[in-house]
Amino acid sequence: MTTPDKAARRALGTCAVLMVGALGLTACSSSANAKDGDDKGGDSARTSAAKIVISAKDGSSGASINSTGVKVSDGELTDVRMTVAGTGQAVPGAISANGSSWKPKEQLERGTKYEISAKAKAKDADGKTIAARSSFTTVTPENSFIGTYTPDNGTTVGVGMPVSFTFDKVISDKKAVQSGITVTSSSGQKVVGHWFGGQRLDFRPEEYWKAGSKVTMKIDLDGVEGANGVHGVQKKTVTFTIGRSQVSTVDVNTQTMTVTRDGKTLKSVPISAGSAQFPTYNGQMVISEKLVQTRMNSQTVNLADAYDIPDVPHAMRLTTSGTFLHGNYWYNKANPPFGQQGTSHGCVGLQDVRGAQGDTTAKWFYDNSIVGDVVIVKNSPDKSVAPDNGLNGWNMPWSEWTAGSTV
Repeated sequence: MTTPDKAARRALGTCAVLMVGALGLTACSSSANAKDGDDKGGDSARTSAAKIVISAKDGSSGASINSTGVKVSDGELTDVRMTVAGTGQAVPGAISANGSSWKPKEQLERGTKYEISAKAKAKDADGKTIAARSSFTTVTPENSFIGTYTPDNGTTVGVGMPVSFTFDKVISDKKAVQSGITVTSSSGQKVVGHWFGGQRLDFRPEEYWKAGSKVTMKIDLDGVEGANGVHGVQKKTVTFTIGRSQVSTVDVNTQTMTVTRDGKTLKSVPISAGSAQFPTYNGQMVISEKLVQTRMNSQTVNLADAYDIPDVPHAMRLTTSGTFLHGNYWYNKANPPFGQQGTSHGCVGLQDVRGAQGDTTAKWFYDNSIVGDVVIVKNSPDKSVAPDNGLNGWNMPWSEWTAGSTV
């Protein structure tokens, strides 16, 4: 997942996330264009038609972190320098091939003061040099919002993977924000958004994505007011690919999991689902994270000191609340073997060995799974998983899903 600040970049260096954008500004000139100091008195009455415009007005605050730049009319930029005020740290940028504009190579930081100075050569017969400068501050984190999102740009995901945004501020104008995000598929499937509360917005089609399709997400939240005085700072296009179709079905009655790819059964393997005391959720769940090894501590899921395993192998997250499909090397040999009895605390266990090595059932499934693959659990005595517990909106009827859209 990604965020526009360097400290928060992934964008969705974390999930995500990232995403870029800016607070909209009216185009305006910075300080008045002026001739260089070497102009002679005899030319002082002559005015060039060339004009430099710095998008962030001198002395302004709330400037864009994404679209701040320099343009020139009837002239050609010859030199643009941008620095972080007070430190002199240079901000890399590039003048366009035709010399008409300049922009930073990377998005700016929020809540930071910058200085720009620019020079250009006029295209008129005199070819005079003009100059402009601006000192401004970018929009602050307090007055802006960002959304971390998944999937990331350029990734390949399973057919169950929704587009999911989590915003860092509560959104009161949901229609304005949802209108700033469009998700389309090369398959032609209709994609609809659904709000889970005031900070999460997911998108999906009615049925699973078509295998092999390309999905495009256009984020245009530049200047969108999501709450009173709080504006978006993201503007980006993200594309990802839907891989092969893999849906695995866990049958708690038979303690087996059948793995189906593109409509054909790959393998049926024994599992150990949740015990009678801690049953596994029913429903359609999406793999949202893959970890070769991870620590699992029962205290994080309010089960006191039931377990603390530092190196659970081949773990694949199915819910936010802590349901995983994972390898199990500590299985009590006094219990019936895998495939005969559920003994877990709600997870789905596969036979494995310590160290995540070896030719095991868990390793095979891990190696053959990608984020976005679907795992369906049926015949469990527990309730169905909540649609917002993980990326599991498929458990919501389509009519209810569309009712949660604001556009």
